[in-house]
Amino acid sequence: MKLNKVVPWGRTLAEYRQMFRLTDDDLTKQILGVGDGPASFNVEMKAVGNSVVSIDPIYTFSAHELTERIRETYDIVIGQLHKNADQYNWTTFRDPDEVGNERMKAMNQFLDDYEAGRQQGRYQATALPKLPFPDQSFDLALCSHFLFLYSEQLSAAFHLESIHELLRVASEVRIFPIIALNGQPSPYLNRVLAACQEKGIQVEVAPIDYHFQKGAHQMLRLAKTIRIKNHPDKETQGIASLQ
Repeated sequence: MKLNKVVPWGRTLAEYRQMFRLTDDDLTKQILGVGDGPASFNVEMKAVGNSVVSIDPIYTFSAHELTERIRETYDIVIGQLHKNADQYNWTTFRDPDEVGNERMKAMNQFLDDYEAGRQQGRYQATALPKLPFPDQSFDLALCSHFLFLYSEQLSAAFHLESIHELLRVASEVRIFPIIALNGQPSPYLNRVLAACQEKGIQVEVAPIDYHFQKGAHQMLRLAKTIRIKNHPDKETQGIASLQ
């Protein structure tokens, strides 16, 4: 990964709560944040005594390098928001400049916490489709703005392998959004749903209150509770390959 190809963009705990329909109970779980980038989610959770491990390949870079890259790309991103304003709902935010201000607050919170968080293991430079964590390390994995969004760049096989890996390390997986960058439903969504259902994974396409990008108002929720063969009255936790 080259830093000059990264467009860092951070979101807040409040946005995570809406994007993933997180309850107060959810926030107390052991959470894996996938593709968190420069979000303030981790540091805000730490401030209230909750546990998040964030993973993203950009965490291989220093705070200084990330700060410079944010400065380089900020005006470009805001310019794109102005240019494509009709693709967004302006209810939570008044205009692209307010989006920029809120994003910078989140990213500055992240940058202030970043080096300490790396030392504490809260920010880890790793990425799908293979993760360095033991089975069932987390209660909940949250994948923000990565799977499905980048359907043109990432293959169907990558999506299936990544979701299988997330279900290996976490009891429940939530993914947002489930549309591609062009605003259309991901062409891989139905294939993923069918593969999960075939393997006994509980699947829910759930509505959410967060609706900034038009069309992005649902998340995918997966839980790998499956029936024990010959014991339909019992349930257990297990994983099965989605390939």
